[in-house]
Amino acid sequence: MTRLVILDFDGTLADTQPLIVSTLQRTIGALHLPFRTVDECKTIIGLPLEECFVKLLGVDDATANLCAETYRRIFDEDNHLGVVTLFPHVIETLEALHKRDLQLAICSSRARPTLDGFVRTFHLENYFSMVVGSNDVQHHKPHPEPVQVILKQLDVLPEETLVVGDACYDILMGAAAGCRTCGVTYGNQSTADLRSAGADHLIDDFAELLNIL
Repeated sequence: MTRLVILDFDGTLADTQPLIVSTLQRTIGALHLPFRTVDECKTIIGLPLEECFVKLLGVDDATANLCAETYRRIFDEDNHLGVVTLFPHVIETLEALHKRDLQLAICSSRARPTLDGFVRTFHLENYFSMVVGSNDVQHHKPHPEPVQVILKQLDVLPEETLVVGDACYDILMGAAAGCRTCGVTYGNQSTADLRSAGADHLIDDFAELLNIL
């Protein structure tokens, strides 16, 4: 029986892709680094910010840190109200899950300041028992630590937990923690990527989550 659903944020609950990609490309341009396409940028969404630039550009840690600082400045400039929206049926589905007495948690590679800001903007506070961002763990997706931290805090077993995300990093993290996993196909990575990562379930609409719980 499922008692806990752990949800990714970017690409699962909220459509942040246009803002993230444009910020990545503006950062790369500002620092005169090699251009990366939209598709190339999409592949690293879901990783911690510094790691994104290492993977995307092959830069050293010092350059990755400079990229991250520049990215945060540009992101804050462009993140106006209404730029990021929730995906269809998110609120209704969260409400339905809440009424089923399921515990819900957010597990994101996003840093807590912007993650908490989005949670407040979309009035999600009452749905979630716990929110974990990149500042809260030493090891990030696809390492199982973020899920393990949530399981320990909420006193739930892995076999009672479903991990939901749009990227292979979410699926690999959940599986490594011993949880069932569900990939959403409308996010940043392809259905093939999610299948290859070993997702137990695939859904094309967030509302379909209700059918597998």
